[in-house]
Amino acid sequence: MSDELEAPSLDAPEAVADGAFHSLDPRHVQHSRLIGGVVALAISLGLLMAMFVVFVAVPVIPSFVRWLAPLGVLIIILSLGTLVWRWPEFEHHRTAYRVDHDGIEIRKGVLWRSVVNVPRSRIQHTDVSQGPIERNFELSTLHVFTAGTEHSEVTLAGLERARALRIRDHLITGGEHDGV
Repeated sequence: MSDELEAPSLDAPEAVADGAFHSLDPRHVQHSRLIGGVVALAISLGLLMAMFVVFVAVPVIPSFVRWLAPLGVLIIILSLGTLVWRWPEFEHHRTAYRVDHDGIEIRKGVLWRSVVNVPRSRIQHTDVSQGPIERNFELSTLHVFTAGTEHSEVTLAGLERARALRIRDHLITGGEHDGV
């Protein structure tokens, strides 16, 4: 086995359940920027088309509106672009997770912080999903399903696929530290 591959095997839960806080994969920032860029592009095109339709449909528009409206749209587009570029970085630095023998803890949030603890005894099943853009960045989303209504599904996006699979396997396997 080469050093480039993840050295711990699926049989070594200690590699995942070390009790230390970990950051998301750094590729998650680029992934979020790409998704945000597509959304920002759609919003920007919608704003530009709406402005064009108004200018064509309304026969008499005051001259100050003719230069103020494009300026306002430009400011909105530039602000949206800045937000799309910077927000994923803020989000990445403020998201961490910890897996130990008792379960998983996820801390995230830029403006509103949240801490979610999911004990292994409450986990009903887990899943790892990967959309087409996530697949391109070799990322996955871990889904943890629990009994109950609030936080009955806890997700953690931005994990390297192999790590997400190891966490999933650790959370669903029994053993001496199993809470059930």
